Amino acid sequence: MKLNKRALAFIDAFSAGLAEHYGVTNPARAFSLTDPQETSLRAALLESVEFLDMITVADVDQLSGQVVSVGASALHTGRVADGRFRRKVGVEGNDYKLVETDSCAALKWDLLSLWANAGDEGEFFQLVQTFSNQAFALDMLRIGFNGKEVAATTDPDKNPNGEDVNIGWHQRMKGYNDGYQIMTDAITLDDAGDYHSLDAMASDLINAKIPAQFRNDPRLVVLVGADLVAAEQYRLYQKADKPTEKIAAQMLGSTIAGRTAIIPPFMPGKRMVVTPLSNLHIYTQRGTRQRKAEFVEDRKQYENKYLRNEGYAVEEPELYAAIDENAVTIGKVTEPAEG
Repeated sequence: MKLNKRALAFIDAFSAGLAEHYGVTNPARAFSLTDPQETSLRAALLESVEFLDMITVADVDQLSGQVVSVGASALHTGRVADGRFRRKVGVEGNDYKLVETDSCAALKWDLLSLWANAGDEGEFFQLVQTFSNQAFALDMLRIGFNGKEVAATTDPDKNPNGEDVNIGWHQRMKGYNDGYQIMTDAITLDDAGDYHSLDAMASDLINAKIPAQFRNDPRLVVLVGADLVAAEQYRLYQKADKPTEKIAAQMLGSTIAGRTAIIPPFMPGKRMVVTPLSNLHIYTQRGTRQRKAEFVEDRKQYENKYLRNEGYAVEEPELYAAIDENAVTIGKVTEPAEG
């Protein structure tokens, strides 16, 4: 593995540009971001991964506190005989807690050399920046869907989806109201099982766990794991002896139970969630973001680092309903009868 001269020159120029952009002498030493720089970085992360831009990603001032209310699900209209109508916003006791979170996007020498040979300096800069931003943004989602605990020292080999980095949305809901919003009883998805289709699963989940006054909220979407979608598409195509069934199979990726269906990145394959996307929150403490970018010869890589205090929250717990992936068994497809 060798770093060619062109890549080395580009990396030196990239580091110099980084120092100028952030107003620091040496970007290889950890440096804090100003308020405008924090805003710019947050925007860059949102732009790098589409799903991240769909949920609520916000800065907060405190390390812990009450979850910020951004939605409008409950009734906000009425009257009072001797005054003005108002409704208290927020859920008492629904709080958040941020923890130190450290990311490092490492670019190996051979990859840097490949990029340097593929284009000019500007294209090289764009590749380095895009790689880092996407790595940070995707990890935010990976931990949000899979996080279960906050370990003093994390182990990415044993926990490849950040299970020990932070407590994500699903795990938080398991600890809310004795996990009432999460269906954990064993179910089977097949022609002879508890549910014959994802439409039936989603409809039952909504009716069982979403309060009646919220069930027709147009913001509700179905987040569905890739394994469930693959199994349902296979079942429909195997039975698709009519045009309507073929259309149903083709539309499966866009709607389930009459609601928009989304397959989020890194969500466990057999999990199903019904919630407004804005209900999923990621908070970063303002003023805690630090960056560092250094060329580490001993490891033969360029390391782009991002340190901050970060955490996850669900704004309105009653609007989060899920079937836990460990409860789901995907059964076999019954072949259509001949003749």
